[in-house]
Amino acid sequence: MADIRKPLLGMSLYELKEVAKAAGLPAFAGGQMAKWIYTQHVGSIDDMTNISKVGREKLKEDYVIGCMPHLERLESKDGTVKYLFPTTSGKSVETVFIPDNDRATLCVSSQVGCKMNCLFCQTGKQGFEGNLPASDILNQIYSLPEREKLTNIVFMGQGEPMDNLDNVLRSTEALTASYGYAWSPKRVTVSSVGVKTKLRRFLDESDCHVAISMHSPFHEQRMQLMPAERAMPIESIVELLRGYDFSHQRRLSFEYIMFGGVNDSMEHAKEIIRLTRGLSCRVNLIRYHKIPDVELRGCDERKMESFRDYLTAHGVFTTIRASRGQDIFAACGLLNTAHGKGTDRKRVGENTDGGNTGGGRRPME
Repeated sequence: MADIRKPLLGMSLYELKEVAKAAGLPAFAGGQMAKWIYTQHVGSIDDMTNISKVGREKLKEDYVIGCMPHLERLESKDGTVKYLFPTTSGKSVETVFIPDNDRATLCVSSQVGCKMNCLFCQTGKQGFEGNLPASDILNQIYSLPEREKLTNIVFMGQGEPMDNLDNVLRSTEALTASYGYAWSPKRVTVSSVGVKTKLRRFLDESDCHVAISMHSPFHEQRMQLMPAERAMPIESIVELLRGYDFSHQRRLSFEYIMFGGVNDSMEHAKEIIRLTRGLSCRVNLIRYHKIPDVELRGCDERKMESFRDYLTAHGVFTTIRASRGQDIFAACGLLNTAHGKGTDRKRVGENTDGGNTGGGRRPME
């Protein structure tokens, strides 16, 4: 029989206090629960030892912590690790841990699959299978073996974060609030293709960094690459962004996958300069990773460097993002959990050295 108890993970301090009161406990027990969950990372309500045994038994009638260990683990030759995490719906999502000297970034998923159907993205080929509740988003952090090493979190895994905004905001609140992980918002970046009304709300309600998937500055071409452009033109997204200050703590970046012979010309560079003029931002150039049945190819390295240098010389700070975890299908655009499993080489394509799997399923607690 499925466990219908609700997860405490992802609840705000106010909600935890309400849970405490409903269980016959004083409201301050909600604060105690928050500390046990977000600071101590307990695995069971029984571990909350400063709450009475009677209170714990009452809580266990309706609630669980909400932590679930990974089902699979794949490690790349470059040190990147991809995890397959279960969800409360019985499906699964992929999460990528990227160590880099003194930094360690976690790329988390916000949906199972994605509605956006971008031409170059394997997650989009999966289709949309559901939004993740805040507990499932946070579990990717909570149950990560390398959790204590994390310096940054990016919502750039499976799904469009703005399409699941309520749960993304609940997650970023838990990450940045004093009762939660108490991280600086500067350590969290949330990406989007540019769901305009949701993006405005995110910018108003969160101080986290934002990354916009551009991939072409031209309307017709971006629409071919990203169907969302039809309803959410990049021009209107940039116009919205102009109403916010990105010159101080919050950072704005544009993600730009480079496709050989498609979006790598000087005309594209000049249009990016025009589009972003006067906007405090950066552009991250990303290598394309081939997926099946898509007639796109990667861009020559020297051309990427020339593109970067031209943008930088004209006032648009631009970097080339290092490609990580390609051999385990953990690189940008390759995440996919169709059929309830992690991405496998037969379904995605070529050029992999494979990896080691591990982990196992345990009942949620």
